[in-house]
Amino acid sequence: MGGSDDTPPPRKIIHVDMDAFYASVEQRDNPELRGKPVAVGSPQQRGVVAAASYEARKFGVHSAMASVTAKRKCPELIFVPHRFDVYREVSRQIHEIFAEHTPLIEPLSLDEAYLDVTENLQQIDTATEVAEAIRAKIKAVTNLTASAGVSYNKFLAKIASGQNKPDGLFVIAPKAGPAFVEALPVGKFHGVGPATAEKMKRLGIETGLDLKARSLASLQSDFGKSGWYYYWISRGVDDRPVQPDRIRKSIGAEDTFSKDVFNVEDATQGLRPLIEKVWRYCSANEIRGRTVTLKVKYADFQQVTRSRTTGSPITGQTDFEQVATGLLEAVFPTRKGIRLLGIALSSLGDEAGDETQLRFDI
Repeated sequence: MGGSDDTPPPRKIIHVDMDAFYASVEQRDNPELRGKPVAVGSPQQRGVVAAASYEARKFGVHSAMASVTAKRKCPELIFVPHRFDVYREVSRQIHEIFAEHTPLIEPLSLDEAYLDVTENLQQIDTATEVAEAIRAKIKAVTNLTASAGVSYNKFLAKIASGQNKPDGLFVIAPKAGPAFVEALPVGKFHGVGPATAEKMKRLGIETGLDLKARSLASLQSDFGKSGWYYYWISRGVDDRPVQPDRIRKSIGAEDTFSKDVFNVEDATQGLRPLIEKVWRYCSANEIRGRTVTLKVKYADFQQVTRSRTTGSPITGQTDFEQVATGLLEAVFPTRKGIRLLGIALSSLGDEAGDETQLRFDI
């Protein structure tokens, strides 16, 4: 990060973020849901909101919120079950539109991605025009809206995409970048979570300008390796390239039980569908891995993980299940109920035994 006087011209980066993606798909496909507060997820006692429509967000409902809390905030909230197959298909359509403009696409999730359009395939003059064309095509093909941020680096493009949501476009030009960051509250910085923002506040750092006033040495002392990143983004500098070969380090699934689980038999029964889900994906994409990680969250929200790495890649579901259930059995007996289990496979490789990490669709 940082550069010399002979650095190349600024990149042209777009961050595209679909608007309330899962909920918007449900409203698109069911006219009775349009204009109403909708949450994708389960209304059950232990359910969690996966996505909320903008009508629901007005009541303070948001993703990852407990369903009972969401219903309390918005009594008229309508819960609908998720349809991930549909969301993935829509995401595929959206990424095809991206690919019409650039091969440099870095997916972050089903509904957002970075695009480097410094050299765009349709030879459109400006990144702003490319973003407008992409948003218009997404609307025409999917009947859904997308917001976009345009800037000279990923950090600012990500922030820009949230400025005019929903269905908005915001541009931060190179000359405006540093001043924009100086005025921005640190809590809105991508990469600064609530805990870090609170620590910064205690240190008297509340805006980008406050952050910029700190030396690199002091930031590294207070925030470790992240201090270097904070030093440069406070100056509007982010040299990270868009990575079209972005790889995923693990494949996992988790689920919250409707009732706390206290015995190994019930826990194993609950873990089995998660094992099948992960292995189904691995099998379909010819992915293998060597490290199995079990996640256990207890009724009091204490969380523990247990891992085991095998000498060679796991090649079958039976072997995967044997390692996973072995990790699970080791946490019993337990005096506390288990509310959530998760299982993940990492140290990924392909069928031939390549143990490098593999890329795949998010």
